[in-house]
Amino acid sequence: MGVEEEFHLLEVESGLLVPRAEHVLRRLPRRSFTAELHRCTVESNSGVHASLESLYTDLSHTRRRLDAAASSLGLAVVAAGTAPLAPAASGPPTADARYRRMAEEYRKVADEQVICSAQVHVDVPDRNTAVGVMCAISPWLPVLLALSASSPFWQGVDTGYASWRTLVWQRWPSAGPVGCYADAAEYDAAVDELVQAGIISDPGMIYFDVRPSAHLPTLELRICDACPRVETVVLVAGLFRALVTDACDHLGAGPAACNGHHEWLRGASWRAARSGLEGTLVDPETRREASAARVVRKLVTRLRPALEAHGDWQTVDALTRWALAEGSAARRIRHVAQEEDLLACVDVLIAETRGERRDRRTSAHSRKKTMHPTTGPAGASTTSGAPESIAR
Repeated sequence: MGVEEEFHLLEVESGLLVPRAEHVLRRLPRRSFTAELHRCTVESNSGVHASLESLYTDLSHTRRRLDAAASSLGLAVVAAGTAPLAPAASGPPTADARYRRMAEEYRKVADEQVICSAQVHVDVPDRNTAVGVMCAISPWLPVLLALSASSPFWQGVDTGYASWRTLVWQRWPSAGPVGCYADAAEYDAAVDELVQAGIISDPGMIYFDVRPSAHLPTLELRICDACPRVETVVLVAGLFRALVTDACDHLGAGPAACNGHHEWLRGASWRAARSGLEGTLVDPETRREASAARVVRKLVTRLRPALEAHGDWQTVDALTRWALAEGSAARRIRHVAQEEDLLACVDVLIAETRGERRDRRTSAHSRKKTMHPTTGPAGASTTSGAPESIAR
């Protein structure tokens, strides 16, 4: 498995996005860091990992490298679905022909694509398997969205959603739940139809919640917000790998989990984006409303055999208990905004992205001092309050 993380670049004092990705990228290896549609966003790419512990170490190291590069320019890095004080648009796109075409074709949809996600790749035997697995696991993907929800604010306003990024993302014509297909050929034909119709310019613009990678032998999760705490990314990765493993083991053994019908899935994603972990979700087995904690626990229990097969059970169980006790990132930063202000939210997001546990009472006037450390964090296992098992 591997992970791609997207990060906002912010001006420290104002908390606003800054279009300086190219300057930051000059200080980083291109094999691990790339540009995105907008100049205020940078993407990192992990290595390929068999264990959650090695993935955690890789992601933590990558974040430290990115933070050091940004800090050297007086900037800060935030992993969250949206930046609390992001403007409505971020200026011209990255100087790339493909991105320029997207900006011209999709106009405001592209202009307002100032959002960040965490994407997880899991190896699959072949594309036919990937397409079959997509249908089987799609009902559970809104649960992973709820775990990752980190974007309650948009343009300085509380949207009332735990993941406003989801609502922004779903404006693309190829975003949202994926359908069921008989095999890879049928799926690829459907993608080609979208290209030939002029709806998208290339297969890379397929923004389904989950998709076969266009260039890797993997299935790719795309529904989640970027996560301030790296432990949340690891939890999502562990659950997604277990979902894929479980679906591969049962592929062809019975009817697909969604029975070929996805009409309810967009609503389930909406509910997850609205509530996060603090309200209700749609239980994929009953298609009825249930508490988020109950649905999350049901998923983890269901996946225990697959988690145990990968040696992930103890880590995922501990991280799940931690996530449910702490609540979503959306809840945490919304609470900070209520007690202080949105700049304090920015402080918390920067600190959590680094692996630090920022005291909520840290005042805005100390921002300049605290946002430019000379050394990286000692490690999220001791600073973030997450279970120590992840960093054994």
